[in-house]
Amino acid sequence: MSPLEIGMLSVAAIVFLIYMGLYIPVTLGVVSFVSIWLMRDNFDLAMNLLKVAVSDSVMEYTFATVPLFTFMGLIVSKAGLGSDVYEVMSSGFRRVKGGIGMATVGANAVFAAVTGSSIASASVFSKVSVPQMLQYGYNPRFAVGVVAGSSVLGMIIPPSAMLIIYSFVAEQSVGDMFLAGVVPGLMLAVAYVGAIWLMGRFWPRFVGGRAAEDFEPIPWGEIALKTVPTLLIIAVVLGGIYTGWLTPVEAGAAGAVVALIIAMARGRMTLKGFWEALLETGHITASILFLITAASIYSRMLGLAGLPNELGDLLAESQVSFFWIMVLYVLLMLFLGTLLDTASIILIVVPLFLPLVEPMGLSLVWFGIITVVGAEIGLLTPPLGISCFVIKATLNDDRISLKDVFLGALPFAAVMLVVLILLIRYPALSLAILN
Repeated sequence: MSPLEIGMLSVAAIVFLIYMGLYIPVTLGVVSFVSIWLMRDNFDLAMNLLKVAVSDSVMEYTFATVPLFTFMGLIVSKAGLGSDVYEVMSSGFRRVKGGIGMATVGANAVFAAVTGSSIASASVFSKVSVPQMLQYGYNPRFAVGVVAGSSVLGMIIPPSAMLIIYSFVAEQSVGDMFLAGVVPGLMLAVAYVGAIWLMGRFWPRFVGGRAAEDFEPIPWGEIALKTVPTLLIIAVVLGGIYTGWLTPVEAGAAGAVVALIIAMARGRMTLKGFWEALLETGHITASILFLITAASIYSRMLGLAGLPNELGDLLAESQVSFFWIMVLYVLLMLFLGTLLDTASIILIVVPLFLPLVEPMGLSLVWFGIITVVGAEIGLLTPPLGISCFVIKATLNDDRISLKDVFLGALPFAAVMLVVLILLIRYPALSLAILN
């Protein structure tokens, strides 16, 4: 077989094996290693490329952002800042139809800016938001749908693990990716709030609920106590990067220190909790490092096979326009989103399409935002909507089925698709802060 044929079979094998449940980094690494060996009939070459992939990943300075932001997010969760922000938001929206749902979106947006994890958001707000919405008569499907939909903000609003992974794959600045994610993340949050308002007005049966008249207004002093710590962390991290005072690595370190001080000041941090956070940070960091290493050798395999160039030549011969390339890209991500998780989609698809996008003079930072938003829609779609599974497992409520979670999340997946189209049509929205 020719290298091109081996490359095509390897991509198909990777998708198949991941879908069958094999660990993603193992699949990427082993299939790519074997493919390189078969292409060049040289075991030593395959081993050398594997060594280069490992050393490139481990020695990359910006990789330090992963453990630092991961640790910061875990400390923030232990400090209970998500619940505090939600209390303030729900009090402010209490008299609006669907107001608790809007409060959940707002709190998720703020919480995302200090955790960067959709899974953490889904877990936290399943516990604090869904029970309250059910108490006030909201439709259970709407309640879980709001939490599922707004949880994806954790992967778009920086600091985001997916933006970090993309920055390594596409060799882009982590700081630029973080800044580019701010406007799209806020756009999506505003779009969710607008969608909830429209659903409350034109589809009230789906929303349900009643005015929460028994909500006690929160005094301004208490509002400050509940929100200032979170805003301080956001200001240190994003403010430091935006002003240029801090690199992403330094911002991660500063944010982690501030979060730790806040958790200790609030009496939420014990020695045992600190040790657990360190261990979990190590586990998450190791898994992401493994992913990036596997993606590195996968990219080299694609280059040896000539698959990206062949795809580019094919599209050039057929004179496919930019519009249809983006349509193909989005459809591919939506399809893979029903089968694979976000990280897998980024690692498999981005190396294939980068050689097509670069010659067009398009911003790879903008392309990264498009990629993450498109792949994140998969968190809400069956059969592998990870956020939906997390919500179901966290609630452990027999009254709410997994089907209810998916159906509740469907309108929010549609809103994400509309925002994605706007971001593709108007690249300046993603690059506004960078320009």
